[in-house]
Amino acid sequence: MANNPSAEKANRQSIKRRTRNRAAMSALRTAVKKARTAIDGKAAEAADLRKTAISIIDKAVSRGVLKRNTASRYVSRLAGRGTAS
Repeated sequence: MANNPSAEKANRQSIKRRTRNRAAMSALRTAVKKARTAIDGKAAEAADLRKTAISIIDKAVSRGVLKRNTASRYVSRLAGRGTAS
C-alpha cells in the first residue's frame, strides 16, 4: 500500500499504463490470430488481415508495449506463413 502522495500517484499511473498495455496486447493478439487463420485457410482477405496485423504490431512497438525484436519475429513469421507450402 502506498504511504505517501508520490507513491499513490505512481500507483495510479502504473494501473493506467497496465490497463492500456493489456488492451493493446489483446488487440495485437486478436489481429495476429485472425491473420494466421485467414492465411492458413487461404481466405481472400488474408493479405488485408496480414497488413492490418503488421500495422498493429508496429504501433505496439512505437508505444512501448512490445519489444522491437519480438515484433520483428511476429512480422517475420506472418510474412513467411503464406509462402510456406
